[in-house]
Amino acid sequence: MTEPPPNRDSVIVVVPTYNERPNIEALVLGVLGQGPRYRVLIVDDGSPDGTGDLADGLTDSYPGRIEVMHRASKAGLGPAYIAGFGRALELGPALIAQMDADLSHDPEALPRLVAAAGSADLVIGSRYIPGGGTAGWPLWRRVLSRMGGRYARAVLGAPIADLTSGFKVWHPATLASIDVAMVRSDGYAFTIESTWRALRQGATVTETPIIFNDRIAGASKLSRRIVVEAALLVWKLRWETRLPS
Repeated sequence: MTEPPPNRDSVIVVVPTYNERPNIEALVLGVLGQGPRYRVLIVDDGSPDGTGDLADGLTDSYPGRIEVMHRASKAGLGPAYIAGFGRALELGPALIAQMDADLSHDPEALPRLVAAAGSADLVIGSRYIPGGGTAGWPLWRRVLSRMGGRYARAVLGAPIADLTSGFKVWHPATLASIDVAMVRSDGYAFTIESTWRALRQGATVTETPIIFNDRIAGASKLSRRIVVEAALLVWKLRWETRLPS
């Protein structure tokens, strides 16, 4: 039976997954636990560990609050978000959120980001403003993340402290305005480009502090290719267009 669409006050949280079976149930329950307005849209890239099957089982326990999109194979974070955002926009919620599946983003922080969306078109959960931070990362990872963010900010001239954050809350109109289907980058680069496109459209963007926790279970998806792609992308974006005055 087809479930009814979410009401206009709902927040749809888009979560791409690939081999996140140890984490996905805790994440989903954490999100739904923030209140009845929250719903989860999982976009699974054919996880061989059965993440998608487990997610399907959760839909039976929470009818109307969880939806699972199954993609045939691992095709990248960016394309997964594009698919998820497209579906979320069709459903017409009040807000659309995005977050990682590995519990690095605390579901308890969601209501703070949602509240901040009352005065902003896009809210970014930021590790690098007062009150934000990381927990459990080795020194090399902390240095790489912080320097990467400063590098992107310097090249683009963007007034955002945490351009690589993947924890965001969007107004649907803002997300629709950036033509997200045309974003071709992946990983960190996708998070940078989507924020940049919003800034380019003149969107009001604000940052709310979060504590980013290192994953407990599963393997990190960070790779050298993702880092290099992000480093090159910022120059491409800089020369293609500049921010409005």
